[in-house]
This record gives sequence, C-alpha cells and structure tokens, in this order.
Amino acid sequence: MRETERRFRPEIQGLRALACVLVVVYHVWLGRISGGVDAFFLISGFLVTGQLYRAASRGKIEYRPMWGRMIKRLFPAALTVLLLVVAVSMVLLPQNRWFQTIKEVVASALYLENWQLAADSADYFAQHDSASVVQHFWSLSIQGQFYVVWPLLVGLVLLIAKRAGRTVLPLLSTTLGVVFAASLAYSVWLTAADQPLAYFDSLTRVWEFALGGLLALLIDRIQVPRRARIVFGWAGVAGLVSCGLVLQVGTVFPGYLALWPTLSAALVILAGDTAFSGGADRFLSSRPLKYLGDLSYALYLWHWPVLVFYLVSRDREEVGLRGGAVIIALAFVLAVLTHHLVEKPVRVSAIGAGNRWGAYRFGAATLAAVLAVTGAWQWVSVSQAENYSIAVDDPDHPGALAHTDGFTYWGAADAALVPSFVAVSEDWAGIDPARCGTSPRNADLEICTSQTTGHPARRIVVAGDSHAGQFLGALLPVAEKKNWEVTSILRGGCPFSTDSDAVPGDQSCIDWNTAVVDEIVTTRPDAVMTIGTRDVKVGVEERVPAGYIAQWRKVDEVGIPVLAVRDNPRFGQSPSACVESRGAESPDCATPRYDLYAAEPPYETLPDLPPNVRFLDFSDYFCTAEVCPPVIGNVLVYLDDNHVSGTYMSTMSAIAEKAITEALGWADDHAEEPPPGG
Repeated sequence: MRETERRFRPEIQGLRALACVLVVVYHVWLGRISGGVDAFFLISGFLVTGQLYRAASRGKIEYRPMWGRMIKRLFPAALTVLLLVVAVSMVLLPQNRWFQTIKEVVASALYLENWQLAADSADYFAQHDSASVVQHFWSLSIQGQFYVVWPLLVGLVLLIAKRAGRTVLPLLSTTLGVVFAASLAYSVWLTAADQPLAYFDSLTRVWEFALGGLLALLIDRIQVPRRARIVFGWAGVAGLVSCGLVLQVGTVFPGYLALWPTLSAALVILAGDTAFSGGADRFLSSRPLKYLGDLSYALYLWHWPVLVFYLVSRDREEVGLRGGAVIIALAFVLAVLTHHLVEKPVRVSAIGAGNRWGAYRFGAATLAAVLAVTGAWQWVSVSQAENYSIAVDDPDHPGALAHTDGFTYWGAADAALVPSFVAVSEDWAGIDPARCGTSPRNADLEICTSQTTGHPARRIVVAGDSHAGQFLGALLPVAEKKNWEVTSILRGGCPFSTDSDAVPGDQSCIDWNTAVVDEIVTTRPDAVMTIGTRDVKVGVEERVPAGYIAQWRKVDEVGIPVLAVRDNPRFGQSPSACVESRGAESPDCATPRYDLYAAEPPYETLPDLPPNVRFLDFSDYFCTAEVCPPVIGNVLVYLDDNHVSGTYMSTMSAIAEKAITEALGWADDHAEEPPPGG
C-alpha cells in the first residue's frame, strides 16, 4: 500500500493542483462552481484511508501524533487567513455585513462553517445576506470533521477485526462500501428534498471520502491495460474541467450528479503512471503543477476573500477578465507567501516534537487568537448596534409619520440614521420567542402569541410569509395599547395561499397552508392579517395570485375578516447597504415609484372577491409620489433588498392602527382596563 501511494503521489499532487485551479477560475472568472471540491474530498479519502490502513495493518493507530500533525498542517494557514480577513473586513466590509461575517469566522475557526451555512440555508431570513468572506471554509470544515471521525471509524473496524480474529482489509472494505451506499442514498434523497441544506450537510458528502477510501484499498487489485489507463487519465481530466460548464453545481449537487467529478478524479488516480509522453500523468506530474499542488491549500484559502473584498471595494457584483486576472494573481502571491512563511516553517518546526501535547497547545493558542480578535469585533459591533433607540413621536426620527398629511418636521436636521448600519440587517420585528411554540393540532406550525392583560379585547392572526410577519412591527404597539392578542403563524417563502406562489411546486408549503387554515378555523380569531399582492419589483407586474383569493375564500366560509395588505417593494440591491456606501441622497439608492407600483392596485379590477376581504394600501408610506427612497424620516426603511426594518415598521404603528380599526369597524374600541392592582 505504501509503495502504491508513493507511485501515485506525483499524479495526485497534480490532480490536487488541477482541482484547485478549476475552483479558483470558475469562482473568479465564471461565477460558477466547478466540482473541484468533490475531487478534493475523494483525494483526501484516498490518502487518509491508505495511511490508516497501513497503521491498522501494523495493529495500532497512533491518534495523538496523527492529529498533532494534522493541526500543524491545517491550522497555521487557515487561522492566519482568518485573522487577516477579520482585520480587512472591519475596514472594507459594510457594517450591515459584520454580524454575519463574525458568526461565520467563528464557525470557520471551529471547522463548523458547513453547519452554519446549512442552518442559514434553512433559515429564510439568513438567505438574504450577501456572500460571507469565509463561506468557502464550508469544504475545509467537512474535511476537518473527516480527519477526526475517519480515524475513529477505522480504529473501530480494527478493534472488531482483532476481537473476531479476522483480517482488517475485507472488514474495512465492507464497512466503507456500506458507508458509501448509505451516504449516497441519503445525499440523493436530501438533494431532492432540500438541495441548499444538502449542499452543506456533512453526511451527504461522506460517500465521496468513502469512494476514495475504497479506491485506496482496492487499487492494487485492479488491473487496467496501459492503453485504457491513458484514456482514463485524459477522460478524468476532461470530466473535471467540463463538470462546472455543463452542470449548475451549486444548485444540483451533491446527489448522484456529484459522481461526475469524483469518478473523474478516480479515473485520473486509476490511470497512474502510464509511461507515455502524451499521457495525462505526464502533464499532472510536471514541475509547475507539482508546485501548484503544494500551494493549493493556501490558494484555496485566499482566492475567495480576495474576490469578495475586490467586489466590495469596487462596488461591483461581478468581475471582468482583467479584474479576474488581478484577483487570481493577488491570491497566488498571498498563497506563495503563506506557504513559504507560515505553512512550511510550522510543518518542519520542532513544535510537538519534544512535547507530546505541543502541537495541541500550539493549535489552541492560534485558535484562541482568532476567537479573541473576533470577540473584540463582536463587542464593537454590539456596542454600535445598541447605540440607538427611538421613542414614540421621536422628533428626530419620525419615520413613516413624515409621509402623513400635514406633517411638519421639527427635529434635528443632522440626526443620525437609525437603526445603525451594523444592526439594520438583524432588525426583524416579531413576537418574543419565549412566547412561541408548536400548535397542539399540528407540530409543523410554529405559533407565537403576544401577551395581553386579562381577556384580550380582540384577537388577530398574522399568517403567511416573512412579508406578512414584518408588519408585526407596526401591529404589536397597537395590540399593547388596545389589549389585542396577536398570533403569528409564519413560514419564510410561503405566502398565505392554496398554492406555493414563491417556490412553484413546493408541496410542503401547500400542506403547511392547509394546516394554517385548519388552525384559524378552529381558533376563530376576530381577523386574519396577511399579504394581498406580490411581485412589487422592477420589470414585473404586481398581481393578486389566484391562490391568495382561494385561501381567503376558505376563511370567509367561517365568517372571519381578512386584512390583505398591499406588498412593499422589492429591489435588486439592499437600499440600506447602498446608503452606507453611497449616501442617502444618491439617486442610485432610490427607485422610481412608477417602476414598482401601478397607479391602481391590481385588486381594484378583480371580480368576485370574497366579501370578507379588506385591502390595506401602505404604499404611500414606502414611496413619495416620484420615488421609493431608502430613508424616510431619518429611518432606514429596509433591512435587506425586500424586507422592511422593524424600526421603520414601528413608526407606522399609528398609521396601521387607523387603517385596521377603520377597515374592520373597530374604531370605537378602547383598551381593556387592567384589573385592580394590575
């Protein structure tokens, strides 16, 4: 096995270099994902399984020195990049991206970034964040987890083999075969059910390592004719190069389609040394590619932060040919410096040589440095985020009230914008999470209920997606004032409808909406508040989907009124981020009203609407007669490219109170008097 690995080492080094180059070029120049990371996973499985098998054949796996070597090999470059990323981020990144970046830097340092991104992929609100500077650490996190778990798995197989009196190879091969089949089946299932989650889930990638491990165990037993190996080599290279061009890797992987790059890499390894001047192995074992293979780890670490910082500093969404060349060149220079000044010196140093735990202490110290610097950044961010508050009728920050008839501004002309740029992306309105739980009738429904004094005067359910939920910011102050009970039943990306209007064909959304109607019919609130239109954005005509109307009709059958709110605008960029980078008065940050809203709402011409529906139109509080600005009354209107900030919504409270009570005929309601002593 050792001789086999030594024989394949030059080609594997070149294969690693090729995979890294593909990742970098596809990311930077094409804005695509290449599948090269999947080749990395197979290579890691091949090399590590071979090393572990040799150790198991000797009867013992030395975990402490093995993991110590791993720390010396992986930590120095990765943590150096993270430290410098934090420093540059504080200078270049917009403040509204700080919290997300801090969260992901910590996850990356702990080799948990893939799980952080998996959680965000399931968190609808997190999907609106711009790409993190360190999101490429997801693959390194999976590899780090593999380096910890895989030796334990092989050690368990070794223990079982010893106790059963069996040789290691058959049992280990069978185990890896089972792991491969189970992980691939899970990967195919989860990719079909929830592809964004599947992309970052460690368990959907285990089969790629297992495939490399099986290749390492069985390669000596596979006899391939020389001519076939020549074909294998170039077929594997062609497969790796073409994968990202043919497939939309980021939206269809992993699943069975990830067999394309992994089998391509396996073909290159199977080809081995063909002793043919025109073979792919001659190309892969060339001196430039071998050196690039040495740099591949550092180059992968650097290319993504350099790309993101370039886009931020140039205020662009993509790079051209020249800009891409600059990014790749700079990433290469940084990789060379990191390799020669950080990686190699630490790897050949005496760290851990004279002390059994020296490598672990070194790793803990470097990790602590990253966490300390990131913690300091977090403290600064929180301090800035909490450094604002607005009271009711705040003269400096009237917000939506500035668009009411007869408003006269008498606050400070130079008042700071609120919320702060650090806090705005997290400025979601909502009911206290402590008052949330699942429905006793359906565990799929998360229901949150506001607190009231005694028996509530009215009960309102806010149902639908995040655009319905954001109006809690305006509704909750009214509820507290008038002793209404507000219940939210929300699911991101799933409007209150009989259809899946946001994600066509999403049966889970349809089922969820069925359960919501059942809940409403059972609890019989005094009114349901939801969104009444969609697609208020440039180039699309605002409409009322048929599924919305059908859902309202179901509620009408039990006599419950529906407050259907005209949707707020959606943009191609975050208006608040634009304000931070270009200023509130920049014309680039505002959108002409006529590009978003028609003069007449689409529901005005709809026939046969259910009689229980009352439409509320707050468009005049998001736009002037000419434009929809990013700032109104010294308050940032949007927290991302389509959601209204909780702070701005709170300034709409009096406006919402008047609209709701008049629409429902509750204008004469008064807050219930609190009980004596209450």
